Amino acid sequence: MFSTYRGLFQAKGAKGFVLAGLLARIPLPMTGIGIITLLSQVRGSYGLAGAVSATFVMTYALVSPQISRLVDRYGQRRVLPAAAAVSVLGILLLLACSDLQSADWTLFVGAALAGFMPSMSAMVRARWTAIYRGKPQLQTAFSLETVLDEVTFIAGPPISVGLSVAVLPQAGPLAAAVLLAMGVAALVVQVSTEPPVEATATRGRDSVSVIRLADVRLLTLLMVAMGVIVGTVDIVSVAFAEHRGTPAAASVVLSCYAMGSCVAGLAFGATKWQTPLRKLLLLGGAATALTTLPLLLAGNIFELAAAVLVAGLFFAPTMIVAMSLVERVVPERKLTEGMTWLLAGLNVGVAAGAAASGQVVDLLGAKAGFNVALCAGLAVLLAALWGYFSMRDRSEQVSYGL
Repeated sequence: MFSTYRGLFQAKGAKGFVLAGLLARIPLPMTGIGIITLLSQVRGSYGLAGAVSATFVMTYALVSPQISRLVDRYGQRRVLPAAAAVSVLGILLLLACSDLQSADWTLFVGAALAGFMPSMSAMVRARWTAIYRGKPQLQTAFSLETVLDEVTFIAGPPISVGLSVAVLPQAGPLAAAVLLAMGVAALVVQVSTEPPVEATATRGRDSVSVIRLADVRLLTLLMVAMGVIVGTVDIVSVAFAEHRGTPAAASVVLSCYAMGSCVAGLAFGATKWQTPLRKLLLLGGAATALTTLPLLLAGNIFELAAAVLVAGLFFAPTMIVAMSLVERVVPERKLTEGMTWLLAGLNVGVAAGAAASGQVVDLLGAKAGFNVALCAGLAVLLAALWGYFSMRDRSEQVSYGL
């Protein structure tokens, strides 16, 4: 299996842009939790902290596809530095306002500007696509990127929280800003692997967003639903462990989810599949829905860890298939934007799932929160089923006249 992944890096420059992308993508999970940790300490309000963090997440979800659209049109090295500079400025403004005890509205302004953070995961996937378009290695590359996304979301939050608690409240977001600047700088100087910009693309055609494509909207909705499951597992696992008097066990449970997803993603990417993508999407959606059921049956930490491990097995493969499908259904010159819509949908879902399940936990108890995951699993299944039939005759097309 590892030889399959080693083969990816035979491409010149691959190691460089993967490392730069890994450095630049970890600020995303660091910033959201870093804002909460910062403001809960300096302002003493979790409500304010959550609202400001949500502003960052929602701005990112709305703006990052527009940034990727500009990237597709003008190139990574012309757009990414400006977008990253706005994001870094927003983080610094937020830190300054929190330190100076400025009015609350200034915190929201800083969070909104911080949300101009580009989708670095999409930028790296676009580079892989430029190298391996139409080749089996592309699915392997997407698998690797999905696993690296998981790694950043595992490592980012504890790093950010640890810095804010052990050093000073502003340390977590500040570290995210520094890493973002360094990572983007390291990526854009690697011009040899930058996806080419098609000079033949007209201004009028490029002004149309790929979100107008029915298949892109469908896949984005599927990713939102998958994100809701992730957000629910995060919040409810913590509440479940606390209610049973073992709060530290929550980290073990969440590690099981990430472990299951990472292992399955690596195995999926190393396998040569002959099954059509739309069928793989349906199978992944069905498995994702079914594996939310055991979450409701868990009676102790061990059972919950096992249920979460099984649920995680189908997250990465389903996401990989969705990314492979979007690579098929959007024009080449708009690929970065297409992938960014899916990643933005995932982040919106995580935030929505955490918020919704948190409300349910407060009202009905920890286990009841998993009903949110159950509903989201049903939504994943319906989206996958819809995609199976709607993409049946179109999955091999690469352009819809945009």
